[in-house]
Amino acid sequence: MPHAVRPRTLLRPGPVPAPRSRTPRVRSLIDADALRVLHRAARVLLDDLPQLTDRLVAVLEEQEPAYRTAVEGDAAATWQEVHRSLRHSISSLLDPRGARDGARRCSWKIGATRAEQGLPLDAVLHAFRLGGSLVWQGLVDETSRTAPEDVRLLVHVASDVWDFVDEHCTVVADAYRQTERRLAWRKENRVRLLAAALLDGTSRIADLPEAAEALDLPEQGRYAVVAVEGCAGAQAVLAPDVRAHWHTGADTDHGIVLVEGDAAAIVPDEQPPGVRVGVSGTVDGLAAVGEARRLADTALRLCPEAGGTVRLTEHLPAALVASSPDLAAALTERLLGPLAALDPAEAEVLLDTLATWLACDGSAQRAGRRLYCHRNTVLNRLRRYEQLTGRSLSRPTDLVETTLALTARNLLHP
Repeated sequence: MPHAVRPRTLLRPGPVPAPRSRTPRVRSLIDADALRVLHRAARVLLDDLPQLTDRLVAVLEEQEPAYRTAVEGDAAATWQEVHRSLRHSISSLLDPRGARDGARRCSWKIGATRAEQGLPLDAVLHAFRLGGSLVWQGLVDETSRTAPEDVRLLVHVASDVWDFVDEHCTVVADAYRQTERRLAWRKENRVRLLAAALLDGTSRIADLPEAAEALDLPEQGRYAVVAVEGCAGAQAVLAPDVRAHWHTGADTDHGIVLVEGDAAAIVPDEQPPGVRVGVSGTVDGLAAVGEARRLADTALRLCPEAGGTVRLTEHLPAALVASSPDLAAALTERLLGPLAALDPAEAEVLLDTLATWLACDGSAQRAGRRLYCHRNTVLNRLRRYEQLTGRSLSRPTDLVETTLALTARNLLHP
């Protein structure tokens, strides 16, 4: 709405016009008369500013639904905003240079404030143009009332008036868009901080309602965390229609997943080659997401480099080993260390036989078929392992420790 008129400066240094041409002098006189008429009408509008403000507010309520809502929400604030804008606009007609900076500051503040309030930019720009139309009509009406013969002179300042309307629409739009970008960045950053705090387990209880609203997830509910590596669009690893909020990291993305049915169904078993997915067990409420993230990271460490999906609840013994690398190394040394005295190729054969026998549920015959050797060969190799380590594979405790040691070895030396 703020507008101003730039005085025309048509007389510039240059060649003296031919004596027979009187056009520059005539134009100068016309411009001076036009400014005189403009200033006279503008002073009357400035004196009648409250009534002019009432008229513009009424027009906004009638023609712009967004402003109708603003007036209903805070009529006094809207009236004051319109009053200030009109005052700066009309003052710019009287003193273009002196009032220009104040008018621009007023327009900028309106654009920024309306962006913060969420009023559509189109509505704000429409309001400014309505204000421009009302001021121009007021100038014409006042001149018609007091000096009808001078109305024709206003034509000479009309383009300047509307140039300033356009200028201030640009100011408003720039302020609005800058504020909009700043608010979007602030919101995005706040959401990221809230999600990071949940995943780190450092979120305050008082922040949980805000986090739930920002992430569009219920504060109470069953949750799992999914850790993903090797996938540009992490959402693609989830089954369709699964609600989740993704937090991207340098190497690993974490999804806070709302579990509304079967937890095993939130992530398909098959993933594209190279995509590694670790899935935690379920926890209750956003407050426990930090624990779920730790479990998801543990599951991810169990995932093969070639890719796949590892659900922690299906690999708990391995997860125990992976959770403590130091203990895993100690267990490996204790159960498998004696094999280091062998030729590496012989040690590898014994370890491969032992792992295959365990994978075949202790069946030497099935293990032999898989290893392309006789079952007695499998049994001989198992006895060789027992002799070297002093362990008995028929003793449950030794069998469990041996199994965990093999798992630890695979994790430490994939």
